[in-house]
Amino acid sequence: MSGGWNTIESDAGVFTFLLNNLGAKDVQFEELLTLEPEVLAELHPVYGVIFLFKYPTDAPYAATDKPLDGTFDHEAAERIFFAAQTIQNACGTQALLSVLLNKDKEGGSSESGTGIDIGTPLREFREFTMVLPPEFRGEALSNSELIRDVHNSFAKSSPFVDETQRTSGEAEDAFHFIAYTPINGTLYELDGLQPAPISHGACAADEFPAKVMEVLQRRIARYDMSEIRFNLMAMVRDLRVRAREIGDAEALEREEQKRRDWQFENALRRHNFVGFAGAVLKGVVEDKLAEGGDAAYEKWIEEAKAKTRQRLENKRKGGGDGDVEMGG
Repeated sequence: MSGGWNTIESDAGVFTFLLNNLGAKDVQFEELLTLEPEVLAELHPVYGVIFLFKYPTDAPYAATDKPLDGTFDHEAAERIFFAAQTIQNACGTQALLSVLLNKDKEGGSSESGTGIDIGTPLREFREFTMVLPPEFRGEALSNSELIRDVHNSFAKSSPFVDETQRTSGEAEDAFHFIAYTPINGTLYELDGLQPAPISHGACAADEFPAKVMEVLQRRIARYDMSEIRFNLMAMVRDLRVRAREIGDAEALEREEQKRRDWQFENALRRHNFVGFAGAVLKGVVEDKLAEGGDAAYEKWIEEAKAKTRQRLENKRKGGGDGDVEMGG
């Protein structure tokens, strides 16, 4: 049940501007393409990571006695922000908030020197929900108009409905976001589908890159070798801040360009380009007809069909032409 929440993509630009639009200051996301701890450590300070993975359907996911890795820390749910997930499509934003709301430097929920200015609206939301049990925190999150509206503003436009999804009988793969973050000397896995925060043992802030990668490697190892659809993003301090502090003009311009690119991509996500594509196609057809009438048009159609058949044949033979895009 979506409850009015739309699916958003697992993309650093989406999650960074989601953070900013919720009111958080000087914080961003960076996508990680490797599980090497050194790569994560270079982004210091790192507040936490968000991991996207295929939701397992062949075995029970949530346990009441003990998790597959680590141990449940039921008492921690009273000290840190942990919310049960009550809405399906909200898990990306919920994972983001699981890190963010435990790093508020003014609310006393972060370790010294590692906090984030999460802004007044989220600070008030945190203060209100911390007196509630996790299941009611999840309900409060799902019913927050501010959080839901910001989340939905990054939903990808889907002008076409694939009717085969309703009739094929094949279940569509589901994906899930969870968060890992060090809190008060402990590495926690925060997953709203589990009954409590999961402790992965003692972890100082500077040990986080190495220890979280060990946990993630064990988790990925539980999947078949052919499963590669994982995504990992780190919540870090705005890299422009560091560039300004050390006077690195080149790095600053690179980060500013990245923000401009993200803004452009996010704007594209909100638009339906069906009308535009139709107008382009109409113009191309008119040009072909003007070139040589119906004969030129028919020749163009046959050439396009031949190219399509060739691409399909290449794919059947394993010849590529088949990029796969996965969203969260």
